[in-house]
Amino acid sequence: MAKFTSALVVVGLAASALASAAMAAPPKGDPVLGKKVFMRCIACHAVTPSAAAKMGPNLAGVVGRKAGAAPNFKYSAAMKKANLKWDEATLDKWLTKPSTLVPGTSMAFAGVPNPDERAAVIAYMKKPTP
Repeated sequence: MAKFTSALVVVGLAASALASAAMAAPPKGDPVLGKKVFMRCIACHAVTPSAAAKMGPNLAGVVGRKAGAAPNFKYSAAMKKANLKWDEATLDKWLTKPSTLVPGTSMAFAGVPNPDERAAVIAYMKKPTP
């Protein structure tokens, strides 16, 4: 009986540890959802490499790019001075609330409060499909 009880305790602890690890992991992005969420951005941003900049810069190839470096777009002084690289962590902070990451940015966008939606947009931005 003691062996059985010990085995149950071990199994219970292992299950608890796995559940905790799963809950602590950052959300994985769904690019299909990301494309839908990105529709909020499409009025100001293009994602097709050959498309002209709109109100905001073209975001094709943004992941891995230096912030404020898209060609043919006039960035705010704050963005030019920001010295950021658009990786997943930086994009997540930006999408949470742009003005917090870059005070003085000219982007008038409140942000995406839902972390799953932010992760989805980032996944979509890695390989956008028009």
